[in-house]
Amino acid sequence: MKLLIASDIHGSAYYCQKLIDRYKEEKADKLILLGDILYHGPRNDLPEEYDPKAVISILNEIKEEIISVRGNCEAEVDAMVLSFPVLADYALLFVDNKTLFLTHGHRFSKENMPPLKKGDLFLSGHTHIPLFEKENGITFINPGSVSIPKENSPHSYITIENGILNFKTITGEIYKTYSL
Repeated sequence: MKLLIASDIHGSAYYCQKLIDRYKEEKADKLILLGDILYHGPRNDLPEEYDPKAVISILNEIKEEIISVRGNCEAEVDAMVLSFPVLADYALLFVDNKTLFLTHGHRFSKENMPPLKKGDLFLSGHTHIPLFEKENGITFINPGSVSIPKENSPHSYITIENGILNFKTITGEIYKTYSL
């Protein structure tokens, strides 16, 4: 199974479409969205082609292929316009005998950990900064931001397939690879 994991679209129709183009080209089985889908939030500048209505339309076209969690910019009204669940604080996936804990990162974090065992993966967005780090047997992963990257990181996403994690730019170029 191939997963494409992204976070922090923040209402950018431009980067959302680029993400969907990558998703289709990657031939991934599921698109995992780690929150902050429609709105830019008060601390961020408007992303390129800020158009939440267009993002709704783009994502609803592949609603059956999306697993999403709630970001700090999601609101209950988002659940009324998106055709897939967006209000869960976390989701769990079991892949290759590992638990993948999916969250945005504003409720659960290194400082407020869920019960995970050594070897499990903690995936979050929120910071807009790509991360791959192992601590106390848990692997912490952040794909960075699709539309508003920070600390000079690229517009990015990750793929996970057959125990390999690739950090990729929004143009599909691999810039880091890790074995899980």
